[in-house]
Amino acid sequence: MKNKIQKRYNRIARVYDILESPMEMKFSKWRKELLKEAEGQTLEVGIGTGKNIPYYPADVELTGIDFSERMIEIAGKKVKDNHNVQLKVMNAEKLDFEDDAFDTVVTSCVYCSVPDPVQGLKEMKRVCKPNGRILMLEHVRSNHKTIGKVMDILNPIPLYIYGANINRRTYDNILKAGFEPDNISIRHLWYDIVKLIKIKWGM
Repeated sequence: MKNKIQKRYNRIARVYDILESPMEMKFSKWRKELLKEAEGQTLEVGIGTGKNIPYYPADVELTGIDFSERMIEIAGKKVKDNHNVQLKVMNAEKLDFEDDAFDTVVTSCVYCSVPDPVQGLKEMKRVCKPNGRILMLEHVRSNHKTIGKVMDILNPIPLYIYGANINRRTYDNILKAGFEPDNISIRHLWYDIVKLIKIKWGM
């Protein structure tokens, strides 16, 4: 499954920003909201084409990973001569970093695509320092009875095109990964589908 999704993202990498441009008016605002709390050594899991890069605070030391080498190539063009940003091809389910390596861990619209989302979240927890922070901007399955069922029915379409699930229950997966509910705050940005999730790890 991972290889299939990886190939799909490599295939659409050059047109990915174009495909998502209709949504970016909203998402650019939410990205700014997400990243204003990033600090210190920061890891972005699933950096994709680098849409978040312009919104990080100037003093952040950013490492961005993605399992699509084509996405990383495009993100690299946005980095230019920014020496505070390093990009690596890497699997979110098996991060090649030491434990407690980062002050902040970031995702945006990533956990629709990670083949084993619980394992990916466990890896984020592992590399986040005690008292660190995990910041997530994610779309999830609606809890509304009708909308949720519609998302289930439509899910095979985006999954086939580029490996994204629109019906992931990301909050449940966060709990399965071992995070405590008291350390999780959620803000609904668009109905109950797009959410800003903040996790204070180890506090």
